[in-house]
Amino acid sequence: MNFELGEDQKLFENSLSRFLEDRAPAATPEANAGDAAQFWRELCEIGVLGALLDEEQGGFGGHSSYLIVIFEALGRAGVVAPVLEHGLVAVRLLANLGSTAQHDVLSQAIAGKTRVAFVHDEPDSRYDPLHVTLRSNGGVDGNTCITGRKSLVIDAKEANWLIVSVRDEGHADARDGLSLYLVPADTPGVEIRQYETISGGTAAEINFDRVAVSEEHLLGAAGSAGAAIEAVIAAAIAAQCAQTLGAMETAMEMTAEYLKTRKQFGRPLATFLVLALRFADLLIEMEQARSAVINAVGHLDANETMRDRHVSAAKNLIGRIGRQVAEECIQMHGGIAMTQEYALSSYAKQIVMADHRYGDCDYHLERFIDLTAE
Repeated sequence: MNFELGEDQKLFENSLSRFLEDRAPAATPEANAGDAAQFWRELCEIGVLGALLDEEQGGFGGHSSYLIVIFEALGRAGVVAPVLEHGLVAVRLLANLGSTAQHDVLSQAIAGKTRVAFVHDEPDSRYDPLHVTLRSNGGVDGNTCITGRKSLVIDAKEANWLIVSVRDEGHADARDGLSLYLVPADTPGVEIRQYETISGGTAAEINFDRVAVSEEHLLGAAGSAGAAIEAVIAAAIAAQCAQTLGAMETAMEMTAEYLKTRKQFGRPLATFLVLALRFADLLIEMEQARSAVINAVGHLDANETMRDRHVSAAKNLIGRIGRQVAEECIQMHGGIAMTQEYALSSYAKQIVMADHRYGDCDYHLERFIDLTAE
């Protein structure tokens, strides 16, 4: 595998980094809704969503290296905009499964003119990507109706369209019988209840009360979305790891600067051997984390077992190292790191809470063991 960035990736990385340096505060937890909406449009205008797709899908990138470039940069800047959920996951599902008529929604999403949310998680799913109990049933006038509840839909209130995962009536197998429907967010029977998340941003519970859908709402063939869901969630896990790595890098940089400038007994804290050795241990762990992220992204196109094995290994490692980095950086800063006004506290929240997105350490350890035994 070639892990070197090409010239196009380097140019895009430089452009994105400069943009985030100037504009990322608009997407922090303190930003108002207007600033966050404008920030999303600007992100799309510079091509963040287009970079996640190849030219045949309406983008200009598609190479896995763009995934690392984009999400590591977002993590370093502390961005809480749902680029992963409304961008990578939803847009790739639209690109891979959408019909010609639905590609109009795709092109508008890439341009930032509309937002699409993936409505998939359920209250009792425990991270299982194929655990879907929301069912479709026969409705009136030949339509299908979906009734049930979904949970933890990031920034659902900002979405104009919902990609809803449904298990077709009569199917109980994990992969067979899964369908995806592209539904307008204002469809009668859709109730969105929003709440704030610990790490910033919002999420929502969504209730579906006999929401009528038909074949024109389907993404791909009925009952055949299982493999596509697994693939896009594997990419989302790798992207989450890259974004967490970026946040860890910023936390480390802030801590290094603090140790150099903060003095105790007339000497910078960085000159105390105990603190220097603790920081050196973190640097070693960071190199291991970076290698794991690169390895996971590099295996996204491998066969399913190999892909999922490397993705789970990276997610488990990032979760453990991330918690260590967050705790050590806070301890080496002292009490100031726990204050809301100090930026490190926001990064620490994002690092720790990222472990609970798409499976925590325990889940991915169990999954890795199962996949290794196959």
